[in-house]
Amino acid sequence: MDKDTRNDIERATQRARKLLEDDFASQLEGTFDVLRTGAVAAKGGAHLSTRQAFQRDKIVAAIEHKRAVRMTAAEAVKDYLRDAAFTTLNRFVALKMLEARALVQECITKGEQSAGYREFCGMAPGVALLPNASGYRLYIESLFDELSTEMKVLFDRLDAASVLWPRRQTFEALIEMLNTGELTGVWGEDETIGWVYQFFNSGEERKKMREESQAPRNSRELAVRNQFFTPRYVVQFLTDNTLGRLWLGMYGEKSRLAECCEYFVHPLDEPAKTRTKKDPRDLHILDPACGSGHFLLYCFDLLLTIYDEAWESRDSGIKSQLTSRTLREDYADLAALHRAIPALIVEHNLYGVDIDPRCAQIAALALWLRAQRAWKDFGISVSERPPIGRTHIVVAEPMPGDAVLVEEFAARLDPPLLRDLFKKMVDEMRLAGELGMLLRVEDAIATELHRARQQFVKQQQAPSFLPGMAPMRKQGELDLSGIDDDGFFHEAEDLIDKALRGFAESASSEAIVRRRLFAGDAAQGMALIDLVRTRFDVVLMNPPFGSASLAAKKEFEKAYPRTKNDIYAAFVERGVQLLHPQGLLGAITSRTGFFLSSFQKWREEILLKEAPPVVFADLGYGVLDSAMVEVAAYCLEKGRKVAA
Repeated sequence: MDKDTRNDIERATQRARKLLEDDFASQLEGTFDVLRTGAVAAKGGAHLSTRQAFQRDKIVAAIEHKRAVRMTAAEAVKDYLRDAAFTTLNRFVALKMLEARALVQECITKGEQSAGYREFCGMAPGVALLPNASGYRLYIESLFDELSTEMKVLFDRLDAASVLWPRRQTFEALIEMLNTGELTGVWGEDETIGWVYQFFNSGEERKKMREESQAPRNSRELAVRNQFFTPRYVVQFLTDNTLGRLWLGMYGEKSRLAECCEYFVHPLDEPAKTRTKKDPRDLHILDPACGSGHFLLYCFDLLLTIYDEAWESRDSGIKSQLTSRTLREDYADLAALHRAIPALIVEHNLYGVDIDPRCAQIAALALWLRAQRAWKDFGISVSERPPIGRTHIVVAEPMPGDAVLVEEFAARLDPPLLRDLFKKMVDEMRLAGELGMLLRVEDAIATELHRARQQFVKQQQAPSFLPGMAPMRKQGELDLSGIDDDGFFHEAEDLIDKALRGFAESASSEAIVRRRLFAGDAAQGMALIDLVRTRFDVVLMNPPFGSASLAAKKEFEKAYPRTKNDIYAAFVERGVQLLHPQGLLGAITSRTGFFLSSFQKWREEILLKEAPPVVFADLGYGVLDSAMVEVAAYCLEKGRKVAA
């Protein structure tokens, strides 16, 4: 995408943000008695309808939820406005992109004259007669509901960020803005949604943050300061020399994938490494600072070829750990495989983490759109495409900050040993929003898991019934017979997740929003714990650089004594730790680590001892858009033996 087009997207995004935030702030103050200063009236005014009173409860609950994680009242209101504006803009950008791919009927390109809305009115003529374009809003919201079945993270109307709807004048201005001629060509491009994310926060905002504090003061500043788009050629270079190198080691350089990896560097001074073959469903790829998912999208491209080649390789006989069967045993022909591949890639191969909740919306949408394009290329109609059950895009954020709800929920967990385990998770995750994947939570959780499992087994072995009189185990009850700590974690995770769903819905209308927010945070926290317990074949990253946030400085320096001088070095150290032996890491970072004396331990103990470089490119300035930093792109192999 050329510079002029990116500038058009930036101008439109910034204008849309201001338009929506001003409108929503006016609604908060004028209708719901919530001021930008953080002042919130104890009770809604008598002018509120029953529906508006419920909406106000959701808004206030969301703001209080933000305050529970150390935000001031004004910061919480500002963050809520930002969430509401971002979610609204993303939804309409997504509709434009879905229109361009014929995944929905024309719905906003011609506003109320769009073909989809006219057909909707044809089925329900009274809709068009509703005042203030309420019928059109009803139509758009029905689209959101339909799309939420597969993209809940973006289109879920139960999300508190979606309570506010732009007033008619704002709505029409937004639609006009998205339909300008300058943007006509961008909606068919997969990377457009990533640029919208990049440009939602302005350069002036980043500059102001740096002027006010040398180090990021919180997780949001850390995320905003490090929003730099990774150029496509860098993504390809790093992925070709990690995922590509891994697969070529399994299938040889005559593999079909070699034709796709145009940036693959052939080793001249050593023979190509031979690797043990794996079923592609067992390949795990992580981006620990995923942003809008650029690395994951290109991995998707390569995985399409990888799956085809693995299926066509009749001599491999490799069985998946997932099904204990080969690809050919699970998919009788290529048509069946092609129908399954896009969902398999999203559900089993690709993992992403970020500290910015907005990334979950963007990356999940980008992967879903990429899957739809793959199905289209395979000639599979929309009606024949299987649903994508889940993505592994995880928001790194603290588990619930509301201590009262933590105690209330924990008290409901059965068996009781899960209560201490859950509270231990909450405590260990308190800095997840500041540290993301750098949070080394797995060791403490492993200790607690082992203790809890041992305690439960001991209780089971102490009989309290006469022989033959013990009651039958109930369906869904925790069963630890013959499982290890890892199995226990997944059993416990399932029980806690089920309990969270029940807890979220079993409350009065006033409390239900707080409980849903609580349950959502807890589920994300458990997903992150599960992810850091996983080991990966490939880790790819454009990590943040500079100092850790002030809130996490002490914990960060304690956890990373060898790499505490810059957060990017710690991300590389952590990435290497999360790899399988002989796994590959690709990163684009500042080049300073390769020559400054302050990075000596990083070079000697991480790069040379633990994961020596396979390929290195010194790229210099002008690579990461507006970032004034000289960068290098390099790939490391964990446990690689280097000749003396």
